[in-house]
Amino acid sequence: MKKFKQIVFWSLIGFTLIQFIPVDRANKPVDQKVNFVVSQKTPEKIKELIKGACYDCHSDETVYPKYAYIAPLSWSVKSHINEGREHLNFSIWETYNKDLKTNMLTKSIQTIQAKTMPMPGYIVYHKEANLSEAEKTLLINYFQGILTSNIY
Repeated sequence: MKKFKQIVFWSLIGFTLIQFIPVDRANKPVDQKVNFVVSQKTPEKIKELIKGACYDCHSDETVYPKYAYIAPLSWSVKSHINEGREHLNFSIWETYNKDLKTNMLTKSIQTIQAKTMPMPGYIVYHKEANLSEAEKTLLINYFQGILTSNIY
């Protein structure tokens, strides 16, 4: 029993100490002129879907949930956000060249169709990201329309 108490005690000490490891949760300022939903003149319904399901990980407009302030969850959340922004950052859309935009829109369509985005773990805590089939179709059609128009 003494060994168990020591394990619990040191585990609590360790958990407390890791809370002091800083995680950068600051968002960069967003220039609306290069933001996807502004530059594409995205209709309001589509804008709501993209912002609700994509922007937390794929923009510089992340709204961090409460659990993102508790280590080690905070490390995982920040890692996912960094990775998401590497693949696609809607906040800097107009800074990408046409080939990158084509690739990103194509990948976005594929990940929505494959149901790998939004991530299942994200949907659990963010109900607005749990898109219906009709909403997914709406997003896919919107992205395909942009690709077809060839004006982006």
